[in-house]
Amino acid sequence: MRDAPTVLHLDMDAFYASVEQAAKPSLRGKAVVVGGLGPRGVVATASYEARVFGVHSAMPMAQARRLAPNAAYLVPRFGVYRAVSEQVMGLLRALSPLVEPLSLDEAFVDLEAEGAAWDSASARETGSRLRADIRAVTGLTGSVGLAASKMLAKIASERAKPDGLVLIEPGTERALLGPMPVRTLPGVGPATGDHLRRAGITTVDEIAEAGEDELVRLLGKAHGQGLYAMALARDDRPVVAERETKSVSVEDTYDVDIHDRLRVGFEVRRLADRCVQRLREARLSGRTIVLKVRRYDFSTLTRSETLRGPTDDPAVVREAAARLLESVDTTGGVRLLGVGVSGLADFTQEDLFAQAAEEVRDEEEVPQAPVVAVAEAVPVEHRWRPGQDVRHAGFGQGWVQGSGVGRVTVRFETPRDAVPGRVRTFRVDDPELEEAEALPLVPGG
Repeated sequence: MRDAPTVLHLDMDAFYASVEQAAKPSLRGKAVVVGGLGPRGVVATASYEARVFGVHSAMPMAQARRLAPNAAYLVPRFGVYRAVSEQVMGLLRALSPLVEPLSLDEAFVDLEAEGAAWDSASARETGSRLRADIRAVTGLTGSVGLAASKMLAKIASERAKPDGLVLIEPGTERALLGPMPVRTLPGVGPATGDHLRRAGITTVDEIAEAGEDELVRLLGKAHGQGLYAMALARDDRPVVAERETKSVSVEDTYDVDIHDRLRVGFEVRRLADRCVQRLREARLSGRTIVLKVRRYDFSTLTRSETLRGPTDDPAVVREAAARLLESVDTTGGVRLLGVGVSGLADFTQEDLFAQAAEEVRDEEEVPQAPVVAVAEAVPVEHRWRPGQDVRHAGFGQGWVQGSGVGRVTVRFETPRDAVPGRVRTFRVDDPELEEAEALPLVPGG
């Protein structure tokens, strides 16, 4: 562990919800919940205003609605979140070549690698400047933790939330950690925490007092030794710049089980296209196509096919996924579908499309016409989802507040507006209303 606080941990505050509040003036300062909106949906992120009511991530959406019935409930806009994340990660890489992203809204930075920090004063200055830059570039806030190790920097950023900075001075770690609950330490989840509690261990100090041998007896060798080291503030893990991506995948859970085989095929092709889009955004390709199917009885099946070389061709992935689907019985209903690509590489093999064409069944055995029929069978209301960006020929840019009974309600406002915009209601098939690209949160962003 370093003798200076040169590991920085950044955690963007309520990231998805904060992006939505920044994009929608009428939601600023209001309770916002982002996630799956169907009966099986879960909360991805809740704004701090929603957390006051007890709403938190991973909570069933139905429970969140009971706790905060007046909150705004929105579908995720992952393309927007990825774009904002790239802006933030660019600021981090300007500080150091050693940036370890953990997710779209969280990363470690080794400030020592490029001389961005060498003592407490320089680390604090760098962290403060980073927070100001993030606000200027994205309009959002992030919490920063600074310490001599990754574990302590993450604990510091949690204590800094929301919109703060906490620096843990080297030499003070044991005194700081001691009275904290055992769940503070990485790797101590509900099950481990309950196991330790039954043994009379509830704080980090009590972990240290129990000793390594007792922890190994309780938790096993690897977990026990690791937990004892963390309780003593020992963490020598380096910041790793490139974390290998092993697979790229997308999946959807459906509010109502899908029984129509043609609709299932349509959904698989749609997921394959989304998966390829993510591959290309990451500048990757892959050799193994994976299909995931969760059936009506919660049984989950996976099927895979390995090609002769890597591809990022949507036609190849669609065809492989369709072949895999042929081996799965979906007559009882499907509640979840997913398509993934693994065996990743940073190049493609140009003749794979021809290869797939040779291996696929004759065209007359793979009917194409049902795709149109399925698309027509989907109610037009399903086009409009709460939070979705739209544009109207007469009123300009806005977002969907809700739809149903043949109507869609739109609030016309943009991130630049200082006050909430006007609300209008249209027929769901209004020819002047169309889907739109999201506007940047900050002018010029």
